[in-house]
Amino acid sequence: MKLREHISIAKRAVKMVFGQSKTFALCTILNSFLAAITPYVPIWFSAKLIDALFAEAPVETLILYVTLTVGIVFLLQLLKTYVSHQKNISSSVMYRMEDWQYAEKAMRMSYESIESRDVQLLRNRIRMETQTGYNRFYLHMCMEYAVRYITEIFCSLALTVSFFMNRTIPLYMKLGLLALLVLTVVCNIMLTAKQKKEEGFFYEQNVMRNTVGEKYSQYIGDYSAGMDIRLYQMAEDIVESQSALNREYTEKSLGLHKKLTALTVPQIFLSHALQYMTYLVLIVGAIAGSVSVGSIAKYVSCIMMLLTSLAKLVAMFQISIVNHGYLKRYFSYFDIPNNMYQGSLTVEKRDDNEYYVEFRDVSFKYPGSDVWALRHVNLKFKVGEKLAVVGMNGSGKTTFIKLLCRLYDPAEGEILLNGVNIKKYNYDEYMSVFSVVFQDYRLFAFTLGQNVAASTDYDEERVKHCLHQAGFKERLETLPNGTETYLFKNYDKNGVEFSGGETQKIALARALYKDAPFIILDEPTAALDPVSEYEVYSNFNRISGEKTAIYISHRLASCRFCDKIAVFDHGEIIQRGSHDELVADKNGKYYELWHAQAQYYTE
Repeated sequence: MKLREHISIAKRAVKMVFGQSKTFALCTILNSFLAAITPYVPIWFSAKLIDALFAEAPVETLILYVTLTVGIVFLLQLLKTYVSHQKNISSSVMYRMEDWQYAEKAMRMSYESIESRDVQLLRNRIRMETQTGYNRFYLHMCMEYAVRYITEIFCSLALTVSFFMNRTIPLYMKLGLLALLVLTVVCNIMLTAKQKKEEGFFYEQNVMRNTVGEKYSQYIGDYSAGMDIRLYQMAEDIVESQSALNREYTEKSLGLHKKLTALTVPQIFLSHALQYMTYLVLIVGAIAGSVSVGSIAKYVSCIMMLLTSLAKLVAMFQISIVNHGYLKRYFSYFDIPNNMYQGSLTVEKRDDNEYYVEFRDVSFKYPGSDVWALRHVNLKFKVGEKLAVVGMNGSGKTTFIKLLCRLYDPAEGEILLNGVNIKKYNYDEYMSVFSVVFQDYRLFAFTLGQNVAASTDYDEERVKHCLHQAGFKERLETLPNGTETYLFKNYDKNGVEFSGGETQKIALARALYKDAPFIILDEPTAALDPVSEYEVYSNFNRISGEKTAIYISHRLASCRFCDKIAVFDHGEIIQRGSHDELVADKNGKYYELWHAQAQYYTE
């Protein structure tokens, strides 16, 4: 990474901290400044006090020095306590905001990015790196300690400058001490850089190992996985796999710390050599009478604090440089663009309900795939019609719906609403005209009413009406808290675990509650038996009224009532027409599928 990029990342990082919470940023700086200058108050006054004692100064002078020492330190500590308290409060709020940023980013992303495996791995990686301290935590830590160490360096230099100005101490001693100080700092820089490089290599090696370990932990901690683990006797294999990961990590960690220890020894040796030489030089000055007893304590303390602060500042700088790589990856996630074209046209409101949707020579393949999921699809249907989309698994049915709902845009061709490319419509407004129940729909650990309304606020009577329409009336009457009943037990120990069929009815009620012009059912009843599925579709066909309804199912009997049926095969529409028309074509795919399924229900 070049210097210009490091500077750019550092600027953006600091700007981000101040942008999220100026209170936290300012309190961090002030808290570090106060922590840095506080130790120098007793050092300076102690030197004054010792010299006053040797000079047999009046008691009043001694009391004044003691009073100033204790009083100033007391005030600084009092102010630091207040600032630290404000920092902790703002820090708690800021870290919650940081965590919420992931959710906000996910909601602003295109669906293509949400489904991308690379994006998912990137998100998991930066969150794991955050947990280990990199990117956000080290950013705050480096900012905090950089202020502290720079302040300490200035304070130490200010209190030791008189030592180097002392003419009675031989020049060669000063230069020797200065040379040893520079040597110690340079060695600390080089050795610390080597340590950070070793640590960075270690953490880079363990990215995938940590990711796999985290997945194991999540799986084990998921109560829904408990049944599989016990029924299939998976516990021993899972424990062994997790143990193997831990053993590998421990072995590599031990090797790392051996290297770090070896690199620390020279730093310790040089630090004590510098301290030893400082004492020798000061003793020479004291014998010559140019250095007072109090000054000896002051100079030794300040020189050692100067060395420590320089070493720590260098370490912080190197950590910051390493952390820039993690911040770059962190920012790359939040910089993922939403490339979905955002149109501006308003979806037309027509009194005559004359809406037409047309797929015009549409082809599509998923990002990173060379296989066409849809190929040259042409289909036109009128709003208000009932369309069934059938075909074998993997024939392109769900992809067709994803394109219609603009979760993806076609690679070739275009989709039109009343002759206008749907990309030109306002994206949010266009999305609002669809109520979809996908085959992998999700219910949340909120109340029943919130699940149906997909909102924290809802109309209770309307929720009940939609649940009744979806066939959930009898079950609703058995719930003691009605629509305020929580699903699952994540937040409420009295939460209810509904059956698969019941959750499907709740999902259907959600689609009804939205009251959108288009209602789409993408095999949400696949877990039901064919008779129950047919009943659900038939009932939903009745309550959908004049809305456009699109039904996807691989069970053909469920779609007999539809106006049109489109038969998909290998991403193409190979047949279209009514049920009677398609079943009469003995050479067609629909006829083949229909009779293949019918044999299981006839003798």
